[in-house]
Amino acid sequence: MKTQLYSFWRSSAAFRVRIVLNLKGMDYEVIPIHLVKNGGGQSTPEYASKNPNRLVPLYTDGSHTIHQSLAIIEYLEEIQPHPPLLPQTPIDRAWVRSVAMDIAMEIHPLNNVRVLRYLMKTLGVSAEAKDAWGHHWIVLGLESLEKQLSVDARVGRFACGDQPGLIDICLVPQIFNALSTKIDMTSYPTLMKIFHQCMTLPAFIDASWEKQIDAEGLNPLTPPKE
Repeated sequence: MKTQLYSFWRSSAAFRVRIVLNLKGMDYEVIPIHLVKNGGGQSTPEYASKNPNRLVPLYTDGSHTIHQSLAIIEYLEEIQPHPPLLPQTPIDRAWVRSVAMDIAMEIHPLNNVRVLRYLMKTLGVSAEAKDAWGHHWIVLGLESLEKQLSVDARVGRFACGDQPGLIDICLVPQIFNALSTKIDMTSYPTLMKIFHQCMTLPAFIDASWEKQIDAEGLNPLTPPKE
């Protein structure tokens, strides 16, 4: 029986899990949950009974369910340790986790669909102000990431060494979001070098927006040539 991933094609958190499942060669079925149409499929009683926080992704393995992308990724790492997503030493693993969390816990939540919806529908923020909000937090986060990764000796072809790992898994979806909102990425050469390297790999390509069964239209992203 295939495991199942409840996913939305543009969800950064679901994107992360798709990458990991692909990297580890695990068989899974995507169950699309549209986060916008008709108030959002995540708000239906059926889905809320599975995942009370009404977010994606949700991963099911038999009778077990796991929510929160980093928890799902940790579970997948434990049951399928090859290829590894974390380096060998405790200090390097802590560093990788900290940078990944900079993305998953500091940048991404502030641009989550439900946050942006609350800004506009409940607080009455204009579309322009909503876009300025998103731009501010993405740029602030990318600036920090560029400063960290541009000087760290652990950076190789990927964010930590020459194999893709947890940082890359979090970074690529965030750059997709940044590019889709027309953020100028020329100030982040280290991040874009890592991004382009990741996007040569089938695991990342097949997890990307336009490859999903619920994708709407063509991929709006054409990564700039360096």
